[in-house]
Amino acid sequence: MSFRGEIENGGDLQKPLLHTGSWYRLGSRHSSMGPSTPVVRRKSISVVLCVLIVALGPIQFGFTFSWFGSLVNVGAMIGAITSGLIEDYVGRKGSLMIASVPNIIGWLAIAFSGDTLFLYLGRLLEGFGVGIISYTVPIYISEISPQHLRGSLGSVNQLSVTIGVVLAYLFGLFVDWRVLAVLGVVPCAILMPSLVFIPESPRWLAKKGRTRDFETSLQVLRGFDTDISFEVNEIKKTVENTSEKTKIRFSDFAQKRYWFPLTVGIGLLVLRQFTGVNGVLFYSSNIFATAGISSSNLATFVLGVIQVIATGVATWLADKVGRRLLLIDVVSEDSNTYSILGIVSVAGLVAMIITFNVGLGNIPWVIMSEILPVDIKGIAGSLAILANWLTTWIVTLTANLLLDWSSGGTFTIYASMSAITALVVILWIPETKGRTLEEIQWSFR
Repeated sequence: MSFRGEIENGGDLQKPLLHTGSWYRLGSRHSSMGPSTPVVRRKSISVVLCVLIVALGPIQFGFTFSWFGSLVNVGAMIGAITSGLIEDYVGRKGSLMIASVPNIIGWLAIAFSGDTLFLYLGRLLEGFGVGIISYTVPIYISEISPQHLRGSLGSVNQLSVTIGVVLAYLFGLFVDWRVLAVLGVVPCAILMPSLVFIPESPRWLAKKGRTRDFETSLQVLRGFDTDISFEVNEIKKTVENTSEKTKIRFSDFAQKRYWFPLTVGIGLLVLRQFTGVNGVLFYSSNIFATAGISSSNLATFVLGVIQVIATGVATWLADKVGRRLLLIDVVSEDSNTYSILGIVSVAGLVAMIITFNVGLGNIPWVIMSEILPVDIKGIAGSLAILANWLTTWIVTLTANLLLDWSSGGTFTIYASMSAITALVVILWIPETKGRTLEEIQWSFR
């Protein structure tokens, strides 16, 4: 019997709904919510709510990376190595629950540290949790989102990071670092209990062979009056062709269906970092001070607000103009603004932040979450996130040295990397707008 049939015949849905979010039963046809109920279902409000809940994780690591530099990157690399294994075993929700624990402990260790050892330990724990969150959140969002909203909803991940950054800048103007560390606990403290009320990824449930829970989760996400049969069949077909019983060997990565999406996912995240934005952001206060701006901390906060606005624009555009167009146009502009940055530092910095956050800041995460095949998603995602944090660490370590050497030379290097990135996008990056995850992965076969 279909899921829809079970609903109509009063079937017992209590058990699977414990796993998928029984709160959504308020949106069933028996609800007393009145005429607005069909609108809620048709607009997939449940998906938006799920995205907003898991976005608490990126807010937390935006908070982290506004404050700390290289040491957190080391913890994030360790978290990245384990992220694929953890989420394959316990699911997307379970991974976020696990990642929240070291984040909370890390912030408390920093807040109540009596010596540098606890500060270092707290930073490493923070980084570890961030490494898991930075993989799990975009994957979860891509797997629950309908294809026509996946770009915009996927962009909420980076939007949340920028919100976390600007909140840390704002609070940092008024409170000392220990209070700021306590405030850092809040996003994950809210995230952990909230995860109980949202569905697990239907694609992860399908991969694990939990067919009843998979169909229930998808129906909850799409609305009880939505026919999900086509999407169910597409997911089942993909899972059947990539059975967990089939062991992936190293030699299998020579097949285009594996090496191409893995190369694209890793390549975009690495090139994103080598354009140098994180290095510039970490030392933006120094750039403002050098330019003679007396309140460099306030200027940095304003820069954070600009990041949020620019990423919000990208969120709106992602499903309208497509991923490739955003990357090509904006990365090309990025290389030009780096040239300005070498001449007029503050104006160039603002222009670079705007162009970066509209394109490269956001779209690589969306594409990475869309193109990785389901049977290698764990290991491939871990490699992609590890590469991201490794290059972030390299850029953070070298940015200050390069700026001391020559600001003009530094921005010329970053501009060159932006130009190379634009060329890579033009030649090799596929458009994923308007396609299901299954269609994207089948295109690489």
